[in-house]
Amino acid sequence: MRQMLIFGMGYAAGHLAGRLRARGWDVTGTTRDGRGESIGFDDETAVRAALRAATHILSSVPPAEGADPVLARYGEAIALAPASWVGYLSSTGVYGDTGGAWVDESAPVNGRRPDRNAADPAWQALRSDVRIFRLPGIYGPGRSILERIREGRAHRIDLPGQVFSRIHVEDIAEGVIASFRGPAGVYNLADDEPCHQNRLVEWGAAMLGAPLPPLQPLDEAGLSSAARAFYAENRRVANGKAKRLLGWTPRYPSFREGLAASL
Repeated sequence: MRQMLIFGMGYAAGHLAGRLRARGWDVTGTTRDGRGESIGFDDETAVRAALRAATHILSSVPPAEGADPVLARYGEAIALAPASWVGYLSSTGVYGDTGGAWVDESAPVNGRRPDRNAADPAWQALRSDVRIFRLPGIYGPGRSILERIREGRAHRIDLPGQVFSRIHVEDIAEGVIASFRGPAGVYNLADDEPCHQNRLVEWGAAMLGAPLPPLQPLDEAGLSSAARAFYAENRRVANGKAKRLLGWTPRYPSFREGLAASL
C-alpha cells in the first residue's frame, strides 16, 4: 500500500490528504497536538515509525524562529528513510521583489525571510528524490477573498502596477500528485494569470452583490504587518516547468474559475 506521511496537516496538506485517501492511500499526518487521526509532532516514537513505513513524505511546515523545525528534528531520519519520494511545500516568497517581472525556478533565492531562503535549498540538498513546490498566495473554499468581502475585511489598495500570482488549493494537490511520476526538482505551482489584488476584490464583490471597499493608499488602509509585507513584493510567477515536466495544468487557470469553484 502507498503510504504518505505529511508533516503539518494544514489547509493545503489536508486537501492533498483527502485526494490521496480517495485514491486508496494510507495517509498519516502530524500536528502540534496530535488531534484527530494525526500524530503529535513531538511524539518521536510514532513519527519515526511512520517515517520507516512511508513510501512518500511531505512537509508543509514553514520555518519558525529562524529554523525549519522538521529538518532540525527529523532531517537525518528523513534523509535515511526508505521512501521513494520526498516533497516540501516552499514559497515563491524566496524570489523576493522583482518589480513585477516574471520569475521561474532558475531565479536566485533572494526573499525577505532568511529562514525561508535557507530552508528551500536545505530540503533540496537532503536527498536526490526531493520535489520542492514553490507556492504563491493559496486560496480555495473557506479561505479566499470571498470570506474577507463577506466579513468586511477586504481592501482595495491604490498601488498601480502591483501584481501577484496565486494558486487554488486543489491545483496544489494535483501538482503534488503529478510529481509522483515526474522528475525530482524545484517547481513553481501557480495559476496562469497574475494580476492586481484589486481585481479579485472587484470580481468577488460582483459575485456576492457586495459594495466595493474604498480605494485607499497603503499607509491609510490599517493593514497588519503581514498584509503590508504582502504588498511589499511585486512579481509574476511562471509555471511552465511544472507543465512541461509533470504534465500538470491548473484546473483553475485564473482567479475567475477559482473563485467560482470556491463559492
